[in-house]
Amino acid sequence: MASQPHARSHRRCIRFGRSAIAGFTLIEIMIVVAILAVILAIAGPTWIRQRGLSQQRVCQENLQKIEGAKEVWALDFKQPPDAVPGWDDLVQPDGSGYLKSEPSCPSSGVYTIGAVSDDTTCSVNEPFDHNE
Repeated sequence: MASQPHARSHRRCIRFGRSAIAGFTLIEIMIVVAILAVILAIAGPTWIRQRGLSQQRVCQENLQKIEGAKEVWALDFKQPPDAVPGWDDLVQPDGSGYLKSEPSCPSSGVYTIGAVSDDTTCSVNEPFDHNE
């Protein structure tokens, strides 16, 4: 049987010393980069929008917790609607208060407790609405 010549790969080989290292062509690398750019262009804005929405949801949940703690504090201490609790009234160092810890806004905003009859607000997100 006659010996067949070695089948050559479609990839070019770069020879360093005695070993041959298969490499990618410039076109192959550019195609991969282009595909990744298209995926990022499609998924990037959606990811950023979803991140913002989840931060708003967490902030709204924190506002609801503060509202509930404020109302229970007013009932426990028979406070009038214009009474303004402080963080010291709602959060105790040992975690035994109306809130275990002072909530922090995921968007780096500042919560304003306000009077019992007023809505708790965040400096970044919309104010809490009792009807939601």
